Amino acid sequence: MNGTLRLVGAPKAGKTPAQIERLREALDAADAVVIGAGAGLSTAAGLTYTGECLTRWFSDFVDRYGFADMYSGGFYPFASFGEHRAYWSRYIYCNRYMRAPGSVYADLLDLVRDRDYFVLTTNVDHQFQLAGFDKRRLFYTQGDYGLLQCSEPCHAGTCDNRAQVFVQGEDGLYALPAGMRPRMEVPSELVPHCPVCGRPMSMNLRSDGTFVEDEGWHRAAERWADFQRRHERARTLYLELGVGYNTPVIIKFPFWRAVASNRRATYACVNMGEAVAPIDIERRSILIDADIARVLSALA
Repeated sequence: MNGTLRLVGAPKAGKTPAQIERLREALDAADAVVIGAGAGLSTAAGLTYTGECLTRWFSDFVDRYGFADMYSGGFYPFASFGEHRAYWSRYIYCNRYMRAPGSVYADLLDLVRDRDYFVLTTNVDHQFQLAGFDKRRLFYTQGDYGLLQCSEPCHAGTCDNRAQVFVQGEDGLYALPAGMRPRMEVPSELVPHCPVCGRPMSMNLRSDGTFVEDEGWHRAAERWADFQRRHERARTLYLELGVGYNTPVIIKFPFWRAVASNRRATYACVNMGEAVAPIDIERRSILIDADIARVLSALA
């Protein structure tokens, strides 16, 4: 791409069926498929921070603090770490251990199951693995709701948090509803602490400078780098799904550069209101301004 970045948008809605057919043909012709997945993919799958999920799992917190959505509640300065832990335990349960209600991830897997594919994602909700994607073909760049790390951090290790999320007390589940109203505070003795320094554990999410890139993260990064090397001159389809401009340097910009440097590559973007591409790669771009669920269903 040249120094001046000019963008082109998706054709008008009336041409969406033709664009979907172009995407189908690109899939069939590709030697490899790289999926770039952003938050819009999980939204299309039915994972939302408001509505029924909020009222079902967080009604007590909503009543007490007036949270309008699950996400903003995660940043609330709770008075105690036990209350903070109770909120996040439910949050993790809903957004990591529960499968998305829609068929988006299953439809996507059907499209690439028998192809040479790799997934690069900023999502941290584990939905790819819950749907059956090969974990060796996944790179969660921004962390995982299912992992804990030292809040300091004093070392570059992480641990699975399932035992803490599903912890039980004598009067029922502290973190999760189980036919009864859950407690809003995890007892101090059940709050997870770092096994090395004793500080409280925190989520393994890239939200500030404390994010830990553990051994699993580095192995995934190496597999992604190897995949890129093996396909840098192949007929590769870069399929971007629901990626916005929060962190475009992770998926969007690298996809544009990869297609610009490989004339056998194709860029496809499915995104409501944000399906664009540099004019330099317009002829090898498939831009679909439509609901991801509908597009994947049509392809599947």
